[in-house]
Amino acid sequence: MKAVVTRVTSASVTIGGEVCGQIGRGFLVLLGVGPNDTEAQAARLADKVTGLRVFEDENEKMNRNLAAVGGGLLVVSQFTLYADTKSRRPGFTGAAKPDVAIPLYEAFLSECARLGFPPQHGRFGADMQVYSVNDGPVTILLDTDLM
Repeated sequence: MKAVVTRVTSASVTIGGEVCGQIGRGFLVLLGVGPNDTEAQAARLADKVTGLRVFEDENEKMNRNLAAVGGGLLVVSQFTLYADTKSRRPGFTGAAKPDVAIPLYEAFLSECARLGFPPQHGRFGADMQVYSVNDGPVTILLDTDLM
């Protein structure tokens, strides 16, 4: 699994002109699922994301996590994280097919909730508009194959 985690002061996702998820301070997570990913990886990634210490403490050091700042999560499925960019026209065959990706996306959401961070989210496979106000900016790329 791959995740692009952006620290935000606010973020929302809209489908068909209707806001379906929004947060204030916290993380916007773009989540990609690969064909060989597992529920164990989804759980490990959720733990990593929710525990990231990238919010400033009283000494202006990135030392606080979501819990410490009362932050929220907005998770958006993003198969394009598995793009093959060898040519100018990316291919997406490296992403998991929906029958594999949807249950793992949902497992990630469930694990975040179990850890105390019930996520706001988009809808898998929908045409979504994502709005965010990046904070810092701080953007972290996570890949379960490298963790």
